[in-house]
Amino acid sequence: MIIVESTIVSDDLLQVHFVCPIDKCKGACCVEGAAGAPLTEEEIANLEDHFERIKPYMTDQGVEEIEETGVFDYDARGEFVTPLVKGLECAFTNFKDGIAYCAIERAFEEGEINFQKPVSCHLYPIRINKLKDGHEAVNYHKWEICKKALKEGKVQGIPLYEYCKDALVRQYGEEWYQKFKSSI
Repeated sequence: MIIVESTIVSDDLLQVHFVCPIDKCKGACCVEGAAGAPLTEEEIANLEDHFERIKPYMTDQGVEEIEETGVFDYDARGEFVTPLVKGLECAFTNFKDGIAYCAIERAFEEGEINFQKPVSCHLYPIRINKLKDGHEAVNYHKWEICKKALKEGKVQGIPLYEYCKDALVRQYGEEWYQKFKSSI
């Protein structure tokens, strides 16, 4: 493990190679799983404030879910997550050519909103766990649906920390990322 400021980074970020071939997995991480994507309170506020601008990029079922239940739900641990449509895909998921994509991210890319998709989605397959001592554990989340991403990462020789650089910088800042790299 590598300690950078108040984070404890798993060696997996160095050892695992990863590149998501979305054309092969079809965005399964937006559709599979027992709960939606983790959200921060700030992200919830952004989603509430900008829902009308995100809505055109969503499915009718996703819009209906949000209008009935709101922009967030709770997971089994009581943490904030995106709602699911009938226990399946994230309510903010839409589909094009059989591939799941994020309606929040699409609205951002189109200049409709000024924030990207939730940072937990941007970081995936990295997950951050808050520890009781105030530190954060930065870990690789292994999931069967990402087998093709592991294979593609090996072929291209791209370690997970490089693949997720933009998301790590978004979460912790450029200075943190450079400290992390210099610790390797």
